[in-house]
Order: sequence, then structure tokens, then C-alpha cells
Amino acid sequence: MTRRYSLFQMWESYRQSLITSHQFYVNQARQRLLSQFDDIGTEADRASDEWLENNSHRFNPDWHDEGDFYESAVDAGIEFYQLLSDMRDRTRLSVVAGMYHEWDKQLRQWMVEQMRGWCSGDKFEMAVWKSTLTDIADLVEPIGWEIRTKDYYSQLDACRLVVNVYKHGNGNSLAQLKRKHPQYLHDPAADLLGESCFDILNYEHLAVSDDQLQAFSAAIEAFWRDIPADIYDHEDAVIPAWLGKALDDVDLGARRR
Repeated sequence: MTRRYSLFQMWESYRQSLITSHQFYVNQARQRLLSQFDDIGTEADRASDEWLENNSHRFNPDWHDEGDFYESAVDAGIEFYQLLSDMRDRTRLSVVAGMYHEWDKQLRQWMVEQMRGWCSGDKFEMAVWKSTLTDIADLVEPIGWEIRTKDYYSQLDACRLVVNVYKHGNGNSLAQLKRKHPQYLHDPAADLLGESCFDILNYEHLAVSDDQLQAFSAAIEAFWRDIPADIYDHEDAVIPAWLGKALDDVDLGARRR
């Protein structure tokens, strides 16, 4: 009986190391970075009090209205709160970008190392590094790993677009994010006026909540857990066009054992 050839192997020890590394990154990012923004309301109140303390020497009851001074102090606190809020949002996006890029690199490196056993030439590695998540799905789904049917696939696609918009600003990724995952764009007009200005939203309105960050993290972990221990070749295996163009020679059937 002819044995099938394993095209991709995921050793359990390596799987666990990937998951452990990812969990460490997320947990430490929460403890060392995001936790510093847990009480920005109190910090804003302190900034308001400090404004009063630092500017009390300027107050002249013959010329100044006491209410105006307190209003300026409140404004200083509001500005401080907004600045911290913006910094928190950017920090959270940076954490998302860091964990996505690490997952993306680890996935492609693992694929390249596995494919060296059945791909020849020096172009296929670059093709893998340039491939999209859709390209990867086109490669692995015909040989049994149907990733597009999994819940994590949509989350990873959303994470990819969020990171691209965070990195590059307006462009095609923003248009896709609006169409496919609009929940990551904050519409201030809807909050203040009850009317949406969605069409004019841009990269400046990108935001990720703690729950959404956790959902992205869970998707990455679910992806690693879902990789089969062995993904085998079979007679219906098809090399997708993006990879076929980069291969000098490949004969999956001849590599069965």
C-alpha cells in the first residue's frame, strides 16, 4: 500500500512553543503597557488640579473671574484625558500590529521550512513570503485544511486590514475595512448627533477595543491549534497559480512514500 507524503507537519512541541510565545506577548503587553491607562480619569482630574496650582499666582480677583479659572482647569483636564485616550488607542493598535506581524512571519517561516522537502528552485520561498492569506488558503484547502470555514479566518482577515490601515493610513485596506469590518472604525458623529458620517471616516477613526484585541489574540491561538499534525498530499492536490509560477519543478505524486 502506497503511503501518502506529508507536505506539512506541525510538531506538537513546536505548536505549543508558538502558542506560549503568543500568550506571553499578549499578557505582558496588557500588564506592562495597557494597564498604565486603566485610570486615566483620575489622572485627568489630577492634571486639572495641577493646572490650578500652577496658575493660581496669575489670578487677580480685580481682573479675573474665578469661574473662568476653574473652567480653564477643567479644559486642561479634558485635554489631558483626550491625549491619554489617544495614546492608549495607539498603544493598543501597536500591540495588535506586533502580535499580527509575529504570527504572519512565524507562519510563513514554518511553511517555507516544510515546503523545502517538496519544492525545488530558489523562487518559491519569496512567493510564500509575498503570498496573502487567501493565497495560503488556496494552497492548503485542496489538501484538506479548510481554513476559510473557520471562525478565526474572518478575525485574521480583519486583523490584517486593521494593521494595514494603522501602518499605511488611507487606501485600499481602509476601503476593504469599511466594507467588510466597519466595527473597527469609530464614528464620532453617530455618538454625538445620532447620525452617521461613515462615508467620510478615514484612518484617524481606526480604533480597537480591549475585547477586539482579545478576539484577535484568540484567533491567532485558534489558528495554531487548528493546524493538523500532518497535511498530506493526495491525487487531487493542486498547486495554485501563485506558487506554480515560482516553482522550477514539483511532483507531489512522486514524493509519496
